[in-house]
Amino acid sequence: HCTGEKHAENEAGECHQEEYYKRLKSGEIKPEISSPLQTSSTDKSHWRMRRDPSQERNHHCSECGRSFMDRAHLQLHRRLHTGEKPYRCSDCGRTFTQGSHLNIHKRIHTGEKPYQCSECGKCFARKSNLQQHQHTHTGYKPHRCTECGKGFTERSKLQIHQLSHTGEKPFKCSDCGKSFTRQCRLQTHQRTHTGEKPYYCAECGKSFSSHGQFKLHHRIHTGEKPYTCPDCGKSFTYAMALKIHRRVHTGEKPYECLECGKKYGRQSSFLTHQRTHAAEKPYKCSECGKGFTQKTNLHLHQRIHTGEKPHKPYCCPDCGRSFTQQGNLQQHRRVHTGEKLYCCSDCGRRFAQNRTLQRHRLDHTGEKPHQCPDCGKSFGDRGGLWTHRRVHTGERPYCCPECGKSFYQLSHQQEHQRIHTGEKPFHCPECGKSFMGKSNLRKHQRIHTRPKARAHNKLCELELHNIGKIVHIL
Repeated sequence: HCTGEKHAENEAGECHQEEYYKRLKSGEIKPEISSPLQTSSTDKSHWRMRRDPSQERNHHCSECGRSFMDRAHLQLHRRLHTGEKPYRCSDCGRTFTQGSHLNIHKRIHTGEKPYQCSECGKCFARKSNLQQHQHTHTGYKPHRCTECGKGFTERSKLQIHQLSHTGEKPFKCSDCGKSFTRQCRLQTHQRTHTGEKPYYCAECGKSFSSHGQFKLHHRIHTGEKPYTCPDCGKSFTYAMALKIHRRVHTGEKPYECLECGKKYGRQSSFLTHQRTHAAEKPYKCSECGKGFTQKTNLHLHQRIHTGEKPHKPYCCPDCGRSFTQQGNLQQHRRVHTGEKLYCCSDCGRRFAQNRTLQRHRLDHTGEKPHQCPDCGKSFGDRGGLWTHRRVHTGERPYCCPECGKSFYQLSHQQEHQRIHTGEKPFHCPECGKSFMGKSNLRKHQRIHTRPKARAHNKLCELELHNIGKIVHIL
């Protein structure tokens, strides 16, 4: 699809007209009643008048042979051949052949969308776009491709689609020679050479070369996420982001490493992995010169020099844990609500978070896909790799507020803090003795499972008795 046309309804009619007449002039196609000029109400009245046998069309276009009932309409039509565009937009400078096209275009700047869909409430700047949109509710696709049978709501879209079978790209850039199937695509492309960016964001001041890019950017400010995953309900700003996300559910991994055969769902993960084979570390620390394969790892490392702590503005109201992103907080809250959206296809077990399901699946496959580029050690999940990599980067982000000691892992810091609080949450079910850490409890429990365990249990009983605790051993 043409990005500019897809997101800027005002371009559609004029874009179709210019393409239609270029092909008409060359003799490639013949004039027909369902021409792209039907998109405007003025032209529709021309066709209605043509059907009236009492009316004569004595004014002929010397370029394409089309006939009109009066000279004014002929002169308006001839601008398509001469390229004359006398109507200029005062906001962005864009020019148009007709005043009505300028009026429709100006709705981009004013935000006016007077045509509303009675089914879903969506609004449009053009009546023709509303009519096209309404086909999405009815499923009506009257225009069929004779090559593959694909249906389209508009004839113009069918004509563009048919170029994919012929391979024809009639619109060529005079600067670089690149060819396009549509003139509006060429016009958008040419802005890469001119540097023109007519679409301006009033929120942040950023400018864009196409209305489609501007519309996608504007969702950052509005928070609009129109693309929803049917499997887990997660929403996305862009269609491509949803497509990539859905690979989590389908298991699709289209990017395969030719060196080791590992597959990835994201191109960025694949490219990062390839650096492990090339030993490439493009991200260098300006303080100490250490190199990293990923930019995120460099930023983590630099905190050693700056002392910066990660900003985590999103706080869980249930347990107080903080997160850098709102999406991570929403996933975490399922731990408290008990919601489990992700199901293991092998054993049926359900999980609150997708990454927990992915880690669980590795129990079935035995796979350890995350490899450390520094030492080659492999891990079942990305979190385990990130924690391990702090051994190489030297980062210790978890600091004890009591004594200032730092740790690689949060769990190590939490266990250390029990020295200050005296908390011993791990209890031996055999003798009731308490411990600060789970590893200490497991070490202790061996005395109950070894030979002569009774003697050890008796020893534990005497020890507890000496500190004023009574334990009944059955």
